[in-house]
Amino acid sequence: MCFSAEASFGASAAILTIGVLSMGKSRTVAQRVFSCIPIIFSVQQFTEGVLWSSLTHPGMTAWVNISTYTFLLFAQVVWPVIIPLSIRLLENQAGRQKILDIILIIGVLVSAFLGYILLTGRVQSSISCHHIEYDVNYPKWLTNLSIFYFITTVISPIISSIKKVRLLGLVILISYLFTRLFYDQYLISVWCYFAALISIVILSVIVELNRPNLQAGIKRFAIRRASGGAS
Repeated sequence: MCFSAEASFGASAAILTIGVLSMGKSRTVAQRVFSCIPIIFSVQQFTEGVLWSSLTHPGMTAWVNISTYTFLLFAQVVWPVIIPLSIRLLENQAGRQKILDIILIIGVLVSAFLGYILLTGRVQSSISCHHIEYDVNYPKWLTNLSIFYFITTVISPIISSIKKVRLLGLVILISYLFTRLFYDQYLISVWCYFAALISIVILSVIVELNRPNLQAGIKRFAIRRASGGAS
């Protein structure tokens, strides 16, 4: 989150609520994994709230490195794996499953590589123009490989056969392009500002996936009521 500790903590609470609702409405393991995305977003935003506090309060400076590394762990190591994995688990069409399998493998490689850079490189965070700027000191050539991160986090939802999951991919894409265009220097932090919107779409996906089950349950209940009344 890009404005303050209060904004990050508030967003964390709101997104956690959406995540709990999504989890409660999930009926399969695949849906529960998908519903973890808002919960992970929530933890990530809470972590950045701690970072805001540690950067602005001298008594909390010991938390700067911990919260910086934790936030980047989510942003660069967790997302390239959890997003394609969750969408792969939801997918039922064999052709799309194979494509998502390949993207998931790419995600694991991206996650491992970025994790290595994160652990071995110089990592710093600072407040700049009301945003948090993360300096991971990546090699310049790594910029050319950012397309693989983009594929795992943005393209994988678009490949899904589920209409609302494709909508999720579109929301992520628009969020990414907006942030890249207007807040390129603070991309890692600001992009997560759209986490609430993304989480709402995820909740709507879970509701939509279970709508046939709900309708079938209502129909069975109506039949039982009718049978009881006839007897």
